Amino acid sequence: MASSLTKDSVTPGTPGSEKTFFGHPRGLATLFMTEMWERFSYYGMRALLPLYLVAPGGLHLSAATATAIYSVYVSLVYLLALPGGWFADRVLGPRKTVAVAGLVIMLGHLTLALPTSGTFFAGLGLVAIGSGLLKANISTMVGHLYKGADDPRRDGGFTLFYIGINVGAFAAPLVIGTIGENVNWHLGFALAALGMALGLGQFLLGSRHLNSRSDIVPTPLSAEEKSATLRKSAIWAAIAVVFYAVVGFSGHYTLNWLLVPITIAGLIIPVLVIGRIKRDKDLDRAEQSKMSAYIWFFVAAAVFWMIYDQGGSTLSIFADSSAENTVFGWEFPVSWYQSVNPVMIMALAPVFAWAWLAMNRRGKEPSTAVKFASGLLLIGASFFLFLAPLSIAEGGHKAAAMWLVAIYFVQTVAELTVSPVGLSVTTKMAPAKYASQMMGVWFLAVTAGDATTGLLSIAGVDLNKTGIVAFQAVLAVVAGVAVWMYRKKVKELMGDVH
Repeated sequence: MASSLTKDSVTPGTPGSEKTFFGHPRGLATLFMTEMWERFSYYGMRALLPLYLVAPGGLHLSAATATAIYSVYVSLVYLLALPGGWFADRVLGPRKTVAVAGLVIMLGHLTLALPTSGTFFAGLGLVAIGSGLLKANISTMVGHLYKGADDPRRDGGFTLFYIGINVGAFAAPLVIGTIGENVNWHLGFALAALGMALGLGQFLLGSRHLNSRSDIVPTPLSAEEKSATLRKSAIWAAIAVVFYAVVGFSGHYTLNWLLVPITIAGLIIPVLVIGRIKRDKDLDRAEQSKMSAYIWFFVAAAVFWMIYDQGGSTLSIFADSSAENTVFGWEFPVSWYQSVNPVMIMALAPVFAWAWLAMNRRGKEPSTAVKFASGLLLIGASFFLFLAPLSIAEGGHKAAAMWLVAIYFVQTVAELTVSPVGLSVTTKMAPAKYASQMMGVWFLAVTAGDATTGLLSIAGVDLNKTGIVAFQAVLAVVAGVAVWMYRKKVKELMGDVH
């Protein structure tokens, strides 16, 4: 998307006060383009990942193993957002951390582009680390562009930023997916590296337009803390190296030695983090009550993301093997399905925003609990809908592409009742002591959901079978009904948050 920089009057001292980006600080253009290219690289690689893992010309793994790797990878990205925020707060500051993140992501994609299976998982690890560092901090820098929470342009700025995410996510499968599937898998991964290189270049060139707060390290480590952190990190790294060396040289190493620990961590760490905050005696009665309510939303979100993120794995692998991927007789790459959600998000998000405001004016806007319950019911409905193409495929026929488009449509509507609402309620219900950490806690719900999917796949469960799809659909509906039934109790626990 071309940037629109125009003369405008803005608050003196705001970075880029001579020109604006659609009426917003010029630094938003830098962050918009950086995020757009980073999402282009991330979603392009993600669209190729499960297909490459199962392809005879790729790693030729089973569908269960491919789903496990995909789920563990996505889980890890969101898990690393928490230490990514810590690293900026304590070591480098947001701006330098994002620059380092872009470089790490680019190197990760270049590693994926190497035509050897040995370097493939190292590349995935680098992209996950870089994405965790970037995800936690680039939104923070968007907030730095505005004069506090009361700046009337703030919500509009985040909306524009959100559009950047979806423009990149929409274009990526069409470009990277087509090249990867039809020309060469590794060339597709190389294109993802090029996308991140463009984003990094844009960021470095436009950094002068960012707010000076983005350079500040809010709570820098003391010399003693640095020494202790390095020592502990070195000890844990040494333990990991020795352990995997012993397993490898003894001939017992399999992929599960890597996947299982990450999956278990993805389930345990969210529980430990939520538990630590809930038990903190510094929280007053009102904050404790809000955290009790937040646990309901957190668990609901974990169930939601467990099913939703299978749109990139289970549904994609099904489309590759059992769908008629044609429109009016024209065949398209399987990865193109991953462009359906972002284009629908861009079309429907303004409608939802308008609808919530219109209902709010009439005093009829649903509560947060009701919105979450609706999202769970819808995500469950999407998997009940999935049973139809599964039955067609089990009968020996190819399912029509529109079945999958319909599933993605229902999931997009579900996402719009959960994701933006969850982000908003997280910031509103965060205890003062954990205000800067709670967004990372919200991302841990994604970690828990994807880790659950990964654990099922590692256990050998075929997620493309009618029984397990129906079970997940029922689970989501039951969770949605439970949230709806206890909505008054949850609202009471939320106190003054509406």
